[in-house]
Amino acid sequence: MTSITRSLASPKVLLRAVAWAVYIALGVGILWGVVALVRLQGPVFFLQAVLDGLRLGFVYALIALGYTMVYGIVRLINFAHGDIFMVGAFTSFYAITQYKWGFFPAILLAMFVCVLLNVVIERVAYKPLRNAPRIAALITAIGVSFFLEYFTALKWVFSADYITYQRPFKVVVWNIKGILISNITVIIVITTVLLLLILRYIVYNTRMGKAMRATALDKPTARLMGINVDGVISFTFALGAALAGAGGVLYAIAFPQIVTFMGIMPGLKAFVAAVLGGIGNIMGAFVGSLLMGMVDVLVVSFVPMGSRLRDLFAFLVLIIVFLVKPTGIFGEPEVEKV
Repeated sequence: MTSITRSLASPKVLLRAVAWAVYIALGVGILWGVVALVRLQGPVFFLQAVLDGLRLGFVYALIALGYTMVYGIVRLINFAHGDIFMVGAFTSFYAITQYKWGFFPAILLAMFVCVLLNVVIERVAYKPLRNAPRIAALITAIGVSFFLEYFTALKWVFSADYITYQRPFKVVVWNIKGILISNITVIIVITTVLLLLILRYIVYNTRMGKAMRATALDKPTARLMGINVDGVISFTFALGAALAGAGGVLYAIAFPQIVTFMGIMPGLKAFVAAVLGGIGNIMGAFVGSLLMGMVDVLVVSFVPMGSRLRDLFAFLVLIIVFLVKPTGIFGEPEVEKV
């Protein structure tokens, strides 16, 4: 019996050793790459790229958090989430240009509109498929995404033209020993951190947050305990939409050009970031988004033709994650109940 146990345990030990060897090799490779980049352009240029990458990563985080919450509860990848992000950007644009609203009223309006839109989408498109095979909900999510992109591209909605986004404040740039930091970066970081703290408080310190965690763990048991599972799912969609709407506004003030198809690549990269951090894990989505933002900017800054290859590297990261650690950085393997 002991010999059988040892023979079963030895492959597990071997696999763990191989996994750790791969992790160490990746760590050494990343460290070597960082040193090479610093030597290539100098520390100031490298730190500037890292700072710009973190700024982009904070925006990705607001989208990725919506992905990870919805997946954690419904096991659905809501591919329309990037288009909710786009609607947030356009909502704030019209609030600022047509009604002369400031930044904070505009971002609150964008969050409110995105919440309403996502709740309607959940009730109309996803709720009827709650007990259907997952592929049906996935295809529906892709269809909703295409509908939002092309419907809003109509001339009497948002139009398909690129529109210059008017920032509601003057841009100020500070030069700190060669590193340029703008007030846009400060606003993005503060807003994202504040929303992340509010999200963590809701999830871990409120009754609705406890209901969300219970529903994610076991829906039938949550229903038996008196939890309104459908209401919890709708609230999760609303919470994710509010974050995506805020992300759309922050993205627009950082890169002031908007179009109805602007949510496609940020949405996909935020999904990659959620997988990288461990989809279903809030902190994992945040950390994965920061890493994804840095990969994006470092590729553009240091790789030849990087502006064309940035998307390739983003999905290359996804492939590596699936090969090396499919559960992501903070993810844990799911245990199927028999």
